[in-house]
Amino acid sequence: MAKVAFLGLGVMGYPMAGYLVKAGHKVKVYNRTTSKAEAWAIEHGGTFAETPRASVEGCDFVMACVGNDDDLRSVCLGENGAFAGMAPGATFVDHTTVSAKVTRELHATAAEDGVSFVDAPISGGQAGAESGQLVVMCGGDEVAYTKSEPMIMSYAKACRRLGESGSGQLTKMVNQICIAGLVQGLSEGLHFAQKAGLDGAAVVDVIGGGAAGSWQMINRFQTMLDDHFEHGFAVDWMRKDLGICLDTADEVGASLPVTALVDQFYKDVQKLGGNRWDTSSLIKRLNSVG
Repeated sequence: MAKVAFLGLGVMGYPMAGYLVKAGHKVKVYNRTTSKAEAWAIEHGGTFAETPRASVEGCDFVMACVGNDDDLRSVCLGENGAFAGMAPGATFVDHTTVSAKVTRELHATAAEDGVSFVDAPISGGQAGAESGQLVVMCGGDEVAYTKSEPMIMSYAKACRRLGESGSGQLTKMVNQICIAGLVQGLSEGLHFAQKAGLDGAAVVDVIGGGAAGSWQMINRFQTMLDDHFEHGFAVDWMRKDLGICLDTADEVGASLPVTALVDQFYKDVQKLGGNRWDTSSLIKRLNSVG
């Protein structure tokens, strides 16, 4: 049993922290809205604190899943930040999708205090967090990763180190780049099928097992056809992630024309009021203009 702190209890972090308790660890949580942390502690039998620093004191591992670069800095740095309360030898595992730049900055800052920092962004959405079936992409020192892996596997089905600090975040960018183009293609295909008078479900039944098949097709085609977009990862968060991808592409000299285009399509979805719709709502844009 380890002493673990979990910072950030959104739709992902709330169930992830619960799985750490189920795995037998002693867990203390922090959330910006304290009432949510208190509710989690009552539900799962853990404890909560009102600052990141207070939540991490005496902990072997600190896991975080917050919103963006600024949110991550705010829970790590400053007088009441996590780094101020972590002892040398402790490990910080960041599950937030952020830039590789801030990851490397915080990795270096943590190292000055003898604290390890592992970037470990996640894929699998809300459903994956609730079922404990996330996929985790990691970067950082190999020793720190090896120590962290059993903790991470409390709520994951797969976890791998891809390289030094920032490698996990870069891999998550690849993930989001691939999803963006794939969902747009799926949206166009289903939109075309509807306009051509085909039975969309029957079409997917035929092509889903062939080269066109994908997780997105099998798991989202029916809800896309039904105009139902309440399945977790929101358009606002996807635009945040794609912004990181596009900024990083400029830094490394990569060309992402499709990603840039799909990012603008998601902007159109936001204009339709779809900020909190899930990412499969790209078809909604096509149906609204076609």
